[in-house]
Amino acid sequence: MSFLLFSLRGVPEDEGEDVRDLLTAHNIDFYETTAGNWGLSMPALWLRNEVDIGKASEILSSYQEQRAINSRENYRKLKETGLQKTFLKAFIVQPILYCSYIFVIGLVIYVSIKFLYEFGL
Repeated sequence: MSFLLFSLRGVPEDEGEDVRDLLTAHNIDFYETTAGNWGLSMPALWLRNEVDIGKASEILSSYQEQRAINSRENYRKLKETGLQKTFLKAFIVQPILYCSYIFVIGLVIYVSIKFLYEFGL
């Protein structure tokens, strides 16, 4: 019987590749399922043998702890150097795009409120 080890839905490609490499390096027998053509299936890594669950879980948890530490450190460095992407910086790079987003959001809110008052709600 197969056992779900790691869901790949919403996981960055580099993290999925790292997990595959870890499992292969530790000789853990696994297989991968994809999301399918329409994205309805579950993309995941599955273990074939029940005896590998403990070892794989331990490897995966230590990897995720280290990845979290590295991500926090990278974020801290970007924030200190001022290279962290913010809304204001993105707005400065593409002002027309963001202004159009704000216009569309305002239009949707206006139309929604207008119809509510016209119907007497």
